[in-house]
Amino acid sequence: MSDKNKNKDVQFTMDYTDKKTFTMLFIDKLEVLRGITLDNASVDDCYIALASLTKDQIMKQWIRSGVNIYKNNSKKQVYYFSLEFLLGPMLLRNLMSLGLKDVCDESLADLGLDAEAIYSVELDPGLGNGGLGRLAACFLDSLAFLGIPGNGCSIRYKYGLFEQKIVDGYQVEMPDNWLKIDSVWEVKKPHKAMLIKYFGEIREEPGVNRTWFHHENYESVIAMPYDVPIPGYENETVNTLRLWSAESTQQFDYGSFSSGDYLNAVSRKYSAEAISEVLYPDDSNYQNRMLRLKQQYFFVSAGLQSILMHYKKHYGDIHKLHEHISIHINDTHPALAVPELMRLLMDEEGLGWDEAWDITVKTISYTNHTILPEALERWSEDCFRHLLPRIFMIVHEINNRWCALLANRFNNDMGKVSSMAIVKNGEISMAYLAIVGSHAINGVARVHSEILKNELFRNFYEIYPERFNNKTNGITHRRWVHQANPELAELITETIGEEWLREPLKLHLLEETGAVNDKAFLKKMRKIKRIDKEKLSKVILEQNGIVVNPDSIFDVQIKRIHAYKRQLLLLLNIIDQYYKILENPNIDIFPRTYILAGKAAPSYHFAKEIIKFTSVIGDKINNDPKVRDLIKVVFLENYRVSLAEKIFPATDLSEQISTASMEASGTGNMKFMMNGAVTIGTYDGANVEIFEAVGKENYISFGLTVPEVFELRRNHSYNSREFLSHHSRLKKIVHDFINADWKDALQADFPYIFDSLITHNDEFFVLKDFDAYVKAQEKANTLYKNKEKWTHMAAMNIANSGIFSSDEVIKRYAKEIWNV
Repeated sequence: MSDKNKNKDVQFTMDYTDKKTFTMLFIDKLEVLRGITLDNASVDDCYIALASLTKDQIMKQWIRSGVNIYKNNSKKQVYYFSLEFLLGPMLLRNLMSLGLKDVCDESLADLGLDAEAIYSVELDPGLGNGGLGRLAACFLDSLAFLGIPGNGCSIRYKYGLFEQKIVDGYQVEMPDNWLKIDSVWEVKKPHKAMLIKYFGEIREEPGVNRTWFHHENYESVIAMPYDVPIPGYENETVNTLRLWSAESTQQFDYGSFSSGDYLNAVSRKYSAEAISEVLYPDDSNYQNRMLRLKQQYFFVSAGLQSILMHYKKHYGDIHKLHEHISIHINDTHPALAVPELMRLLMDEEGLGWDEAWDITVKTISYTNHTILPEALERWSEDCFRHLLPRIFMIVHEINNRWCALLANRFNNDMGKVSSMAIVKNGEISMAYLAIVGSHAINGVARVHSEILKNELFRNFYEIYPERFNNKTNGITHRRWVHQANPELAELITETIGEEWLREPLKLHLLEETGAVNDKAFLKKMRKIKRIDKEKLSKVILEQNGIVVNPDSIFDVQIKRIHAYKRQLLLLLNIIDQYYKILENPNIDIFPRTYILAGKAAPSYHFAKEIIKFTSVIGDKINNDPKVRDLIKVVFLENYRVSLAEKIFPATDLSEQISTASMEASGTGNMKFMMNGAVTIGTYDGANVEIFEAVGKENYISFGLTVPEVFELRRNHSYNSREFLSHHSRLKKIVHDFINADWKDALQADFPYIFDSLITHNDEFFVLKDFDAYVKAQEKANTLYKNKEKWTHMAAMNIANSGIFSSDEVIKRYAKEIWNV
């Protein structure tokens, strides 16, 4: 054996858990990768070296995992298609998954390096926006931990949604250039690139017993895959997230450049690259709507082509695709998987329609995440016809066959048929396409799933009751407690052992062993919470220049800014509390720090106005000596995973106050729960299941129920203007912020807020739920004063949170949908 191969073998068998070895390898990485000695290394150099060292260990397990899948032909693979994967920084997570976190910290400390400073160098990958992407990331974690071969499929966005800056109280969108430091974790795979075809014409060629379709005069784009390893927690399983980047088939037009037409020389390159340039381009104009549709087809087509290529290599018989492959589409963004899989099976593999349709339906499953009309995507037929001519033909054929089935089912009741048509009034319903083309359709909380069956998709449920099911969302406790809140994780382990990291239902041992009632345990919990609040107070001071009291109630609402999530309800309560203090300086109110964070869509004026309104309220209250020791208002800019990891552990009161029926599930509510926050919430989404899990004495509920909301909407009995006229206190609050009292030096108006409450008849019942919410807040104020009681409530939340682990959710997906 050559010395070179001997060295490879030695390196392959090195024990990374040995501190001396780990330190040696780290220093070697600094020298080889960065060309620098330890004495001269910057914190960025140290991050690159440490991440690369970690990746080396992952790569070995990654290769073995890939080999093992195909050794056992009975192992079914899951492909999870999602436009978002909100991973968060990966170094710390990967070290913990490999069991190397402790030896790494010790090695870095011995070298005189600050581990936390090195970990904090890593930027949040700009691959998602909110709950949809964070759920997908949690699912990848659990798939790998459970040893299920599960692969993510998405787009490698050059820029994330945007980096949020707050300037004079207004949201300003800046480019989220998360790739300005090359991602250490990804591996480019040029030999696995796919060709994506847009525009052009379809030529039909009659054949024996069928017609062949040829796509001609198309514009092509290269889909370049970048694979990111997803290691399971201490189990040597590594799955894959494949991200597709768009590249031009013609990088540079030399002829145009030579003739002086410099823009045209690179125009095709930039046109192609725009597809993977940014997450969620503003769709308020035609060009960007076309770009969004391009994006959706791009990653779906690339992903499916890749799946079929690998499937045929290892299994051969395309007729058994559904026996080895499950394709899951996360919301409607990847719904083009239905017609694209049909295209590949028919046009590329030569199957007939009926056989291809049978395989497609058996292979694909669909998760619905919303009942909001604007989020249930519809595309114009013109866009489809122009951009995706063959897909347009297939969608129309699906619709024709579906409508024929409906006409037969409903005795030619064309009104019923029309109401369920995939193509109608010049638009294509992606939700309907996903339902018809999937063997399973699930909601993401029990309340939400019932709404799908009984309201939104009732007619479809009547035809396919066996397809509909519920899979309440979940979160990975290893990220959101073990990693984000290590002191709490250590206390839990010290109390019930470490098996809860692998079996989250064992968190219930905190209740079964009596820890939730043990004064010593509760005292330790309070101490940990106080430390976490001090850490967040430091972040608030550094970012906002606001001094907050860590002994105050940290009352937190962090989520995407939207009318139905009702940040406005919280703000109206803050104003009400402010007035109460002014009216009675001796009022018995426990000091409270209100913390809000979240991004507003660039073209969503109401949401952007909410951010400005929060700033105005904060400026007034935080600078008023009569109240600032009792109330503080903070808006933390640029909400992201790395910031969330600081907020969740420090929270006392979790605001889950969306209008009943509107929040499909929520996952932030679960992260707060696992970190020992008490929920103040409506009967919406997963809140209901949290309420049932912890008991009414450990959850502060309020507000309208789902049936009450639906009844108010059906009978049109609610008039917000009339309601306000009979509510003097609330009328004053609304009057004051619309008029002079709550305008800043720039005389900011809030017309969209006013319109939402009055002109649009308080669509989300902010005014209607106000009194109940204020009473719930008063209850929270009273409960918090009893430290022992409050900590017991927090402990009960932790003890009953195991059912909301994504491990438990993925087990149900695997058994009941994917048949893994």
